Amino acid sequence: MFSYFQGQDFLSFTRQNEWDIEQPLSFTLDNGTQVAVWDTGVIVFEPIEAKNHDVILSCGVHGNETGPIELCNKFVSQILTGELILTTRVMFLFGNPASMNIGQRFVEENMNRLFSGAHSKAPGLINRERIRAKKLEQYVARFYNESERADVSRIHYDLHTAIRGSKNEKFAVYPYLGQRDYCKEQLQIMLASGVNTILLSNAPTTTFSYFSSAQFGAHAFTVELGKVRPFGENDMTRFIEIEQTLKAMITGQELGLANYDESDFNLFKVHRAIDKHADDFKFYFADDVVNFTSFPVGFLLASEGEKQYKIEQEGEAIVFPNANVANGNRAVLMVVPTELPN
Repeated sequence: MFSYFQGQDFLSFTRQNEWDIEQPLSFTLDNGTQVAVWDTGVIVFEPIEAKNHDVILSCGVHGNETGPIELCNKFVSQILTGELILTTRVMFLFGNPASMNIGQRFVEENMNRLFSGAHSKAPGLINRERIRAKKLEQYVARFYNESERADVSRIHYDLHTAIRGSKNEKFAVYPYLGQRDYCKEQLQIMLASGVNTILLSNAPTTTFSYFSSAQFGAHAFTVELGKVRPFGENDMTRFIEIEQTLKAMITGQELGLANYDESDFNLFKVHRAIDKHADDFKFYFADDVVNFTSFPVGFLLASEGEKQYKIEQEGEAIVFPNANVANGNRAVLMVVPTELPN
């Protein structure tokens, strides 16, 4: 499709070069936008007069979460053809091309547990996903630090789809902010994107969105946009709201956000995380039970050896349950309804 990428679109070029490219590419579009491909799946757009925000849109940190990958590739193609004229600096990151090619969540290790330096914290454990996570951190740092404007607002939306369905089809995880306040304007952007369920994280993590939030003060979210499906099988009409909102953001159009009203949202906070430590860990609910399902107090949720995990309080619900994670990893988040702090 584009001569810049050997006649392919950017996603095809990225998937053809799973882990790296021979050398970086750079060129200028007819409208003056500068384009730089720093690495496989890493493309940066710099319009002549950038303003407002420095925006990172990442996808494919898990290779089988194809909807956001196809959405971001659509944006890249529209920018390259001049259909979209940017007013912001934008970087698109396609995280794990090798796992895309095998249709799996990852090749060797879950990349979204490898940020904030976690890629280097297991002595002697080196794999390509750890190397890639470290590189992605460096590209985020380079992108934000190369901005010529001191007052720029930094944004990073890490786009995903979930293994399971959800009571709330789309939801976002708001990384732990420490002493910083939640941004109601950002919540309104999520609402305009069709995401009205927000999970407030209660501790530092090793996710990609937390890295950008903690290290660079970015407005960041892990955004779950539905259920995992193979390439070509996504109903892209399900992404219309977030597509239109992101398009407006990067092209300088009015977002048309309503005033913040907490009743518009389903807000949850993390009550606890249950980690898997042994191979006999198992859940006591069906594989098709969806995210945000709650159970009665005392319900036996999971067991591992002699240890049992039961529902502790009214309204406690499951998010991201996965009994097949590696030992030492989180098997499920337990969340409860909450309100924003005053």
